[in-house]
Amino acid sequence: MNGSRDKQLKIFEIFHSLQGESNLSGLPTVFVRLTGCPLRCTWCDTEYAFHGGSWVHFDAIIAEVKQHNTPYVCVTGGEPLAQKRVLGLLDALVDEGFTVSLETAGSISVAEVNPAVIKVVDMKAPGSGEVGKNHYENLSLLSAQDQVKFVIADAADYQWSKDLIVEHQLTERCQVLLSPVADVLNPTTLAEWILQDQLLVRFQIQLHKHLWGDQPGT
Repeated sequence: MNGSRDKQLKIFEIFHSLQGESNLSGLPTVFVRLTGCPLRCTWCDTEYAFHGGSWVHFDAIIAEVKQHNTPYVCVTGGEPLAQKRVLGLLDALVDEGFTVSLETAGSISVAEVNPAVIKVVDMKAPGSGEVGKNHYENLSLLSAQDQVKFVIADAADYQWSKDLIVEHQLTERCQVLLSPVADVLNPTTLAEWILQDQLLVRFQIQLHKHLWGDQPGT
């Protein structure tokens, strides 16, 4: 390993694709996927990133990002915040002028994340099997640029999510995203629930899966 260890992260992959989720969906984005995650959600679609990868210096990561000529960078996982040094990478990407988003599973505090970073916090509904790991204090740390995502497997997940949205007044605090678990909940069913309850949330499906499936690097 070359360079200072405090500026290295275990990286599973860096790739150029279209953003498949969030309010930046459809935009060409460079994804920096970190290795590892402390959660084991029942519907996880990135289990391949739990292990493996290589140690990469911040400078090399940023050089790779710049090759793709897009201002949008998404730091994801796994769970990127499980590697504490990721905070330094986020700072460095912001300093380079990128529009940076962070996809986090919601079990680790986002308090120290650079305020310029768009935080996409995935709150775990009961169907994930990890509802007990949610760090609810994160909800009070979100601003209008940030997003809370709920992945819905069934009616119970939807009701749980709706209750949390109302309890924490999330639609007034930040953007709220609801998406169905692929191949489990019919997307039309979720769309109809949202309309029936007049929830002011963003319905989304995973664009990248419709284009390329579940393969890494997409």
